[in-house]
Amino acid sequence: MNKNLFIQVATDPLSSDGIEKQANAYAQANALRRVIRCLFAERIIDPDQLVFLSDGKSAEFMMRGGEDMLWFEDIEHAPANTFINHGTVKFRKPDGDWQFISTAADLIDAMLPGFDFKPADSGAENLKRDIANSIENDSLARMFRAKWNASLKDEITASGANGLIDYMRQKFDARDASIILDQWGSLEGHPFYPTWKTKPNLTVGEVMDLSPEFAAIVPLRMAALRVDMAHLEHMPHIIDIHEWFAQNLPSVYRDWKDALVARGLSSADWLPLPIHGWHLEHHVKIHFANEIADGILIVDGPDIETRPSMSFRTMLPTDPQNSPFIKLPVAIWLTSELRSLQAKSIHMGPRISTVISQILEAENGFDESLEIFTEDVGIHYKHAVRQDDAEGKLLSVIFRATKGRLDRNDGLLPVTVAALLTRAPSGDGPLIAEMVDGPNGRATTAEVVDFFRAYARAVIHPVIQIYLIYGIALEAHQQNASILFDENGTPVRMLIRDFGDGRTYMPLLNERGYDLKSYYYKGILPTVFDGDIEPVRSFVIDACFVCHLHEMALTLSAHYGLDRNILWQVMRAETERAFDAAKPHLNSAVFWREEREVFLTQDWSTRSVLRMHMQKYADYRVQHQLPNPMVIEAKPA
Repeated sequence: MNKNLFIQVATDPLSSDGIEKQANAYAQANALRRVIRCLFAERIIDPDQLVFLSDGKSAEFMMRGGEDMLWFEDIEHAPANTFINHGTVKFRKPDGDWQFISTAADLIDAMLPGFDFKPADSGAENLKRDIANSIENDSLARMFRAKWNASLKDEITASGANGLIDYMRQKFDARDASIILDQWGSLEGHPFYPTWKTKPNLTVGEVMDLSPEFAAIVPLRMAALRVDMAHLEHMPHIIDIHEWFAQNLPSVYRDWKDALVARGLSSADWLPLPIHGWHLEHHVKIHFANEIADGILIVDGPDIETRPSMSFRTMLPTDPQNSPFIKLPVAIWLTSELRSLQAKSIHMGPRISTVISQILEAENGFDESLEIFTEDVGIHYKHAVRQDDAEGKLLSVIFRATKGRLDRNDGLLPVTVAALLTRAPSGDGPLIAEMVDGPNGRATTAEVVDFFRAYARAVIHPVIQIYLIYGIALEAHQQNASILFDENGTPVRMLIRDFGDGRTYMPLLNERGYDLKSYYYKGILPTVFDGDIEPVRSFVIDACFVCHLHEMALTLSAHYGLDRNILWQVMRAETERAFDAAKPHLNSAVFWREEREVFLTQDWSTRSVLRMHMQKYADYRVQHQLPNPMVIEAKPA
């Protein structure tokens, strides 16, 4: 890994009055835009009351029986009840005075009396606090981004490359290029979360030292957990767990083993357990002090250098090649959720990885359209006497294999979807536009449509096939899905990670001759369903269609100025194509017809993130319905 680029940027001073003001202004507008989008999408305020004026851009929203009014200077109404604010917002009070709404907090205060529900006690204040923290961290990240992009732009120009992707191909192998793009692409976070960069536990310095958007390098401590105090889950091909560690993390495993021998201990009685450096100092040494004192947990082992991926707590070692991703718990609230790693994920990750691997081998990867990062090994603390799985949710790990996925020589480059939606260093548009345009300049409408058709096919085909035939829901959202592009920038197939919290409909899986041992714990949402298929289906729709394909269609439509519905027509056509391809493999024509009807004509179910936050997450399954943008009265593209 060439570290010079990162070191150079990271040591540059961030402070510059012009950059700071610009970054803060963007972060404030970003927060306001996100809250407006959530308010209308979740129907916390009635979108039917928004009246567009003759220019088609400005709009009025009447509240409280017409006493108060919001005025939007420039707001866009996109498919799926998506309202995107681009301009000034003003609030007219009953006395006729106007107030500029310059912050998300101002908007919440102005509109709170008109909400369709009563927030929990302190719910609104907690939301405003977390939004403020997101704004602070977003502004900081954008100041850093200005420096990073300037450095990248100079490097790209000097190399003669045709944009960032071409530069990455020239300078790095697939593994290094992928993790650099993962870190660079983590700027925006979730597309519409109002608390998209909340990290309230961390100081400014810690945010910069630990977060991927700052090109961070983070040490992990390779601790030792006594075998009899651990639950170990692994895929069947792993015969000897210590041999697996020796092969995948040879240097740190050798040092770890030597440290145990120096204590007079046998490595066979212990398991290597990586712990995030911040988590070790701020949580483990405090909350697991008894385990340390009792000799159950040894925390003074060797360190391993890693880069956080787009996921703050999923780390990739800087060396050696083929080393696995390491997913860890960190006692930090990110996007308003404590990032634990529950026993459910430890148990189910390797199990579902095994089943999907078998299916992909049998199905030839669904026409070579799908690859996965297998979750080879999972470990969590489980006291031998108490036998309580919950105790280990903040002392656990999942290892994801990268060999043949990141480390590859077939000319394909994996790019995480969120990176594709991030503005390129040139500033001319999203990174995905580099693929669409190619070396010949800005793409025509027909070329954009053709590209999106290939892209949608690469995503929809495997997602629909494995769902309809086997009942498996892939969480193919922006952070978990990578697209494999060939050297011409053509999307070839999809690469998926993160299976511990996935969902499977067992009747379909069993029908195909496969079984999946389920995991249950009181109060934890299961991953295996036997009755209603709806929780599995909604998982597919929310992740793949709402959070991924819809956002890609919005981005491309905005950048290229496309007609309102054209890309959603393509999405519909590719969904129909995927259903047709699956039909001969299904035993029930009724099931096929019913599922097709749901995907193509019924509203999309998705999580109500703003409503849940203001209700202090009393229920994690609160959903709302979005009008299905594939219901279009027009000829298919």
